[in-house]
Amino acid sequence: MLWWQEQVGRVRLGFTSVTAGNLAHHVGDGGEAEGNRRRLEDQLGLAHRPLRYLNQVHSADVVDADSGDVTPTGDAWISTDGSRSLAIMVADCLPVLFTASSRGGGVLTAAAHAGRPGLISGVLHNTVSALQHHGGRNITAWIGPGACGECYEVPQAMFDELTVDRPALAATTSWGTPALDLRSEARAILESHHVAVVDVAGCTIENPTLFSHRVSQKNGTPEGRIAALIWKAD
Repeated sequence: MLWWQEQVGRVRLGFTSVTAGNLAHHVGDGGEAEGNRRRLEDQLGLAHRPLRYLNQVHSADVVDADSGDVTPTGDAWISTDGSRSLAIMVADCLPVLFTASSRGGGVLTAAAHAGRPGLISGVLHNTVSALQHHGGRNITAWIGPGACGECYEVPQAMFDELTVDRPALAATTSWGTPALDLRSEARAILESHHVAVVDVAGCTIENPTLFSHRVSQKNGTPEGRIAALIWKAD
């Protein structure tokens, strides 16, 4: 079910594959999403500490995972003691997972949905700022699978508007048309904030083991969402 996973101290990180099924209620056969989520939690040993999901809206808003809202609206969130099991859903946008150390020797965790609108409007900047506000230091970010710069085609007008002040975004598709490199821009933003970056490279458009919104729209294949996950092991 996990396309990639890693453990750093007691913190576990992972990105699901299509074998976990669609995890979103709002696309594809959303009726299966709840069952797929429960099966994923059972496999990961999280039935007692279920994964929490956001109502993602392509914003730059960061949510405190300790808030009482069951499904808060936003596109990033943090757990100030790492105790919350956080999920972010994507299917071409970039998922970014974070860890940070606290002054008391603990760990903070965060997860962000960095699609084009959120990336441009500051979701990664805001996530790093929120971690620092809560005392986070030595921040590391894992950038997960998303549409690569050689596949993420955009109109020339959009390319011109967005890349004039963000050269890291500029890319060309493998067939020679304007494109955006969200991964390079995400890395540039994070490194400008002195965040250590780990690339978990994978193109959702090229890799059939990952859900892609663009591929589903073009080919009429089933639509779904993979998830970026971060939680603390028992």
